[in-house]
Amino acid sequence: MNDLATAAGLATFQGTVRQADTGEVLFDRSGDVYSRTASVMKILTSSAALAVLGPDYRVSTTVVAGSAPGTVVLVGGGDVTLSSGSSNIYNNTATMGDLATQVKAAWAANPANAGVPISTIVLDSSLFSGDNWQSSWDRIEQTEGSTAEVTALMVDGDRADPNADTSPRSADPVSRAGEAFKSSLGSVASGAQLVAGTALPGAITLGVVQSAPVSTMVQEAILRSDNTEAEMLARLTAIKLGDGSSFSSLQKAITSALHDNYGLDVSNLVIVDGSGLSNDDAVSADFLTTLFDKINARVGNLGVILDGLPVADQTGTLSYRFTGANSVVNGKVIAKTGSIDTANTLAGVVHAKDGTTLTFAFFSLNSTLDAGREALDSLTVGIYNCGNALSNN
Repeated sequence: MNDLATAAGLATFQGTVRQADTGEVLFDRSGDVYSRTASVMKILTSSAALAVLGPDYRVSTTVVAGSAPGTVVLVGGGDVTLSSGSSNIYNNTATMGDLATQVKAAWAANPANAGVPISTIVLDSSLFSGDNWQSSWDRIEQTEGSTAEVTALMVDGDRADPNADTSPRSADPVSRAGEAFKSSLGSVASGAQLVAGTALPGAITLGVVQSAPVSTMVQEAILRSDNTEAEMLARLTAIKLGDGSSFSSLQKAITSALHDNYGLDVSNLVIVDGSGLSNDDAVSADFLTTLFDKINARVGNLGVILDGLPVADQTGTLSYRFTGANSVVNGKVIAKTGSIDTANTLAGVVHAKDGTTLTFAFFSLNSTLDAGREALDSLTVGIYNCGNALSNN
């Protein structure tokens, strides 16, 4: 194992392996050092969301009557999965078409609106506050299509192609959502203007649609490593806890959720986003394996994560990993991948050759993408072969 853990492709390596049933640390290399996680951060975000929001929570998008004649207000509830058409890459989405159908019926049912078109659509994205883009993120993630700006009102994860995993995102997700709603309303709003604003308290509801449950969205975010969906879950968790609605709210919200619900020591965690896209996030391999012990044991609602993790050579971001000689672990490794410019990470559960269940977290820092992934995969195969005989020597 030492040869695998010192492979050149790993560059700077940190890692921990535990016996899942006992929590015993079988292997450790700087496992107490806190470093950037890349997309493995989504495991922390998802664990917090499942505890705070619950697996059955659904996100609402609402339309209410405006304060002036001919005006309606489209109120974003944070649902990035809302579909502009009949479908998109997400599962069981709410659609603008359904929302528009409700609004047109409510509009027509009011005698005061007889012969009056909808002339103004107010776009209310005020649920989320602060910057739409984390200052440590590279804008190439937006233009090349892995990540959208974080807004409370958008459609299709703001993808130009709703059915493509990676697709360029816009500079104005809120306006794109407004245009989709206007189009769905058809002739009743053909001349409507779109303006930014907020709904009045107590305004009459004209229509509401709801997202798939959090359990579905968590599994999507993990399986496909969807940055935008993860940021939504993080922001909604902070709002539910009353900690705020901006990037700066996430440190307190996610750490308190992990501590209060799972008893984890969060004193050294640094959380600046929900997706792991930032180099400024900091988590240790030891922390991750402790959390994965709880995920493997299905503590609370964490079984949702266990059931949604990518499986080696079968699903999600592991569907193309562990090839050739490494295919011996196919179906035996379930884990979250992570890749950013300065880090490759892999963390999850291994059902070892001898029947032992192991939890692991490996960080390959300052490595190249291909070399880092290959070295991480080979190391994971190594712990599969060792099982309970794994030694720290």
